[in-house]
Amino acid sequence: MAPNPIPNQLTIALLYGGRSAEREVSLESGNQVAAALESLGHRVIKIDVDDSVEDKLDANQADLAFIALHGIGGEDGTIQKILEDKGIKYTGSGVLASAYGMDKIASKKAFAKHGLLTPRFIELKSNSYDEVAIKEPGWPAVVKPNSQGSSIGISIAHDHHELKKAIDEAFALGDKVLIEQFIKGREIQCGILGNEKPQALELIEIVSKKQFFDYEAKYDPSLAEEIVPAEVTPQQKQKIQEVSLKAYNALGCRGFARVDTFLTSDEQVYVSEINTIPGLTANSLFPKEAKASGIEFNELIQKIVDLALESTIERI
Repeated sequence: MAPNPIPNQLTIALLYGGRSAEREVSLESGNQVAAALESLGHRVIKIDVDDSVEDKLDANQADLAFIALHGIGGEDGTIQKILEDKGIKYTGSGVLASAYGMDKIASKKAFAKHGLLTPRFIELKSNSYDEVAIKEPGWPAVVKPNSQGSSIGISIAHDHHELKKAIDEAFALGDKVLIEQFIKGREIQCGILGNEKPQALELIEIVSKKQFFDYEAKYDPSLAEEIVPAEVTPQQKQKIQEVSLKAYNALGCRGFARVDTFLTSDEQVYVSEINTIPGLTANSLFPKEAKASGIEFNELIQKIVDLALESTIERI
């Protein structure tokens, strides 16, 4: 006789790895999510995403896909569109929200449209720039590839020589670059969990020992101090959470995400960007925010699954 199924057991396709610059982090996130799902009693099919992902999905009929892919191919709507075409429910935001979240320029325009403060910026579509134009954001200037996560390819330029070098490096990672106003303020991040009625989690403040919270500092605990809950006043906390929820809704996010903000000395809250699939490793910020809110890791993973199950497949 076949063994009795575990009550509420799901067959979950765990999508991780991939080919983006964030592959190693994605592998770690995926492994930890898989362990949590298995301890919760679910059957997990681990799929390292490549060109044959559709065949792998067809060969392994799953009740749900848990997306633990970071960066291009995972957070930009690509895998989400594949899953929707196959009628498979999945964790996190839909195609459009994912595409907006990965596209820094598009998301900043959406934030501004909804009345949110975001750093001023210049959009570059080719590897050239007008030296006069940089006067708009001012010095120092933050240079970012338009579609990378984990602070990959981000530089801070203090003069035109550094700016040209930073632009060259950013264009090596994509066909659009933005030059952004440097905001002098406290870097505070807010996790969001939910669909139609999302909740803001406890805040976490990042105090980097480097010039900014770059890729190395994100994944080396010795290079940044993470203060959770962030040491802010009740009024500051409320404002940051309200702004973060508004940013989450502005892009139409669902499931979960992390909103990165800056709190300035004059109490202004600037939205930097949204990470629609934040890291889910032991050193990741989102699980730490959840834990500070009373949600342990396994419970968090189950909540993300439950939110995915209650979502309707988004057709575009």
